[in-house]
Amino acid sequence: MAFLCEADRLKSVARANVLMDLSRPENSAEHSWHVALYALVFGASDRAIAMILLHDLVEIDTGDQPIHLDHDAPALALAEAQAARRIFGLAPNGARLARLWQDFEAQADACARVAKRMDHVQPIFQVLQAAVPLPDHVTIVRDNLQHGRAARMAGEWPEVASAVRALLDGHPPELGDLAGQLAFLAEADRLKSVSRASILLDGSRRENSAEHSWHLALYALVLGGLAAPGVDVGRVIRMLLIHDLVEIDVGDVPLHSAGGQAHGSEAVRAAEAAAARRLFGLLPEAQGAGLLALWQEFEAVETPDAIFAKALDRCQPAVQNLRGGGAGWVEYDVTLPQIEARVEPWVAAGSPALWDWLQAGLRAHFAAA
Repeated sequence: MAFLCEADRLKSVARANVLMDLSRPENSAEHSWHVALYALVFGASDRAIAMILLHDLVEIDTGDQPIHLDHDAPALALAEAQAARRIFGLAPNGARLARLWQDFEAQADACARVAKRMDHVQPIFQVLQAAVPLPDHVTIVRDNLQHGRAARMAGEWPEVASAVRALLDGHPPELGDLAGQLAFLAEADRLKSVSRASILLDGSRRENSAEHSWHLALYALVLGGLAAPGVDVGRVIRMLLIHDLVEIDVGDVPLHSAGGQAHGSEAVRAAEAAAARRLFGLLPEAQGAGLLALWQEFEAVETPDAIFAKALDRCQPAVQNLRGGGAGWVEYDVTLPQIEARVEPWVAAGSPALWDWLQAGLRAHFAAA
């Protein structure tokens, strides 16, 4: 939990890229989520997705390094290595996590190369699929494609290189399945603007649903050893990456809300189901049906994978409140019995050990309040 709470700071690291609606800079946590979603859509392995979840954590210490600015490469590599030792050193399984990060950086195998490719492609489409692409950002993309790290795309991924050229020329890509996949990934950018009840641990603002989805996937990667035997952690991560996409249409419905539009109400479930059909319907038919089924499995909470995923989805907001002074609970006038009634059944079902840890913290917090 020390590691996972430290990871919350990535949500405050601003990047050079901006959201596709141009409303603000993207941050490194929601970038990591979006890149992982790219990897999921384009068929990357669980190992590649795990690398992506971790790849920018060093920016907590070093900050983002825009590609169009000059850097002292040896000094940056040293700083990032020091950050990796500190941050991954917080986790009991930190050596495994550090190796994933190191393999990503070194492009040590096919999974790492795919992960790096996704990391390089997402910012390009982030710029070019905006309603009104920023001219200076388009210039950076052109230079990157001609002389930078993305130049290799012409040989590695010609279909994507062709889509990029079409967008640069002002034309939508007409490339079969790829067009639908890019439309889905562009629509997903809107999740970064869905505000949640939870507050960042530094108290600076509310968390958004894209950051939450990344953080949950990281929870699954780190806490997977607490799942029941037979749980497929890679599959759980995929569930968590897509589980809140419906909030693009419906918005976040806080767990402790009340009334006809309360969390879990019939009206909310119907709206979310309609949103899922619309969003996953943007994808090629077979792929969209597969992800819709995965989302429905998460919602039904009947399979071991879904039960563990739901446990983490209930646990993470409680941890945010515990480590952030309980601000969200105060806002919604939440009591300990209410939290135990709404959180315990889900967390205990997915991981009794995780619930034991969380319950002890909850009781200590409310006893001191």
